[in-house]
Amino acid sequence: MCKGAVHDFELFKRNQHLIPKESFVLADKGYQGIYAIYEKSLIPIKAKRGCKLDPVLKQHNREINKRRIGIEHVFGVLKTFKILSERYRNRGKRLGLRFNLIAGIYNLELNEK
Repeated sequence: MCKGAVHDFELFKRNQHLIPKESFVLADKGYQGIYAIYEKSLIPIKAKRGCKLDPVLKQHNREINKRRIGIEHVFGVLKTFKILSERYRNRGKRLGLRFNLIAGIYNLELNEK
């Protein structure tokens, strides 16, 4: 798991109380085991070390990834703001406000297209 994914999962664990248990969660392979918390979650299947995935499971993963690609594109655009692409070193209290401002800029640009 890459450095960013570990940080994302830690952030998720700290804030999971904000997500209702009946929510549908669409996540990447870094969130294996989330089924125990959210029964309505959809996550690609990881191949076991040294083994290849069955073609049916590969197709299953492709279908999930087709749903996730739009989300990944938005993350990519948001990470053009340096504050989101690197480790956040300011007061945690203001992270939500800053993220909301960046999301607002993104939404404004999206509406102008």
